[in-house]
Amino acid sequence: MISPKCDFEFCTSISKLDKDEWNSCIQDDHPFLQHEFLLALEISKSACNKTGWQPYHYVEKDKNNKIIAACPIYIKNHSFGEYIFDHAWADAYHKYGLSYYPKLQSAIPFTPVTGERIILNNNINQKNIKKSEILNNIINEASKINVSSLHFNFISNPSDWVHNQKIMIRQGIQFHWKNNNYNSFDEFLDTLSSRKRKQIKKERLCLKNHNLKVKTLYGSEIKEDHMDFFYKCYLNTTTKKWGSSYLTKKFFFELLNSFNKKILLIIALDGEKKIGAAINFLSKSHLYGRLWGSKYNIPFLHFELCYYQAIEYAINNNIKIVEAGAQGEHKLQRGYMPSKTWSAHWIKDQQFSRAIKNFLNQESQILNTEKENLEKFSPYK
Repeated sequence: MISPKCDFEFCTSISKLDKDEWNSCIQDDHPFLQHEFLLALEISKSACNKTGWQPYHYVEKDKNNKIIAACPIYIKNHSFGEYIFDHAWADAYHKYGLSYYPKLQSAIPFTPVTGERIILNNNINQKNIKKSEILNNIINEASKINVSSLHFNFISNPSDWVHNQKIMIRQGIQFHWKNNNYNSFDEFLDTLSSRKRKQIKKERLCLKNHNLKVKTLYGSEIKEDHMDFFYKCYLNTTTKKWGSSYLTKKFFFELLNSFNKKILLIIALDGEKKIGAAINFLSKSHLYGRLWGSKYNIPFLHFELCYYQAIEYAINNNIKIVEAGAQGEHKLQRGYMPSKTWSAHWIKDQQFSRAIKNFLNQESQILNTEKENLEKFSPYK
């Protein structure tokens, strides 16, 4: 069956697009692709022209003007908040008197989480063929406008992209925890080596040693004062680590009002006094650890709130995967194993495209070796 010819366009704000139509194109309950999440980024001014994330979303509509396919895209004038690092590419461009920015970026701003980038309505047939057509539409647009390149970060399945010879695939590594049908945290610990098991038990004593308790809040249990405290913790962490905060307070409060059924907030307390907090997002299969912060410097509290509490929640709620964010080899000894991530890239300049392709081939070999070496340090028996 040949799909009917449809109209497509590039939209400068997701607020112009119908929420239900957009969300109907998402094949699972992935939180970060949802209209509510992307809208919160835009209306909170976290992702906007001023911050270098100008929305340019691809949408395709049927004859009834209903959205049947979409792709979140941004025009970017920098490479911050992406977690797929191409600064060296930009430097090489500038060295030869060319402009790397602006570029087109299909990604979830400030969110290094794998997911579909080209999303299709459930009623669409022959998805692979349709995705190929959509990809060509986006590449054609990139070739016409003033951008150097087109990037799709943290794509789900690289095999869906390799059929297009214009696209180059890049590998990365994150650390994910997998739930092997554990009945309890102790059962998970029993699968670890004795030394790693003792280390985790020692680190988890941070709660008892500082007379702390942990409260896990989901959905409507999260109140404004909880989110207000979390945001103060977030600012405390980002100021120390990056020197600036990408996400505004309004972003988190927009999510609290429109999206709380996807949020899990974990707070450490000393009596009634809030000490630290970590925010997570949920799907049926995944728990995504995103951001954390603390008002006090308590050793190992970061590991407790971000890693161990996430594992416990996943076990108790039959969640299969915990993704704890980008980078972090320290996660390995806490049960989070190296997993490959993927991104897809198109470079307009053919000379640079060939050079980057050679670089990616070499980088891929290095990352394969790195993953093998990391796996040798597995904490599991």
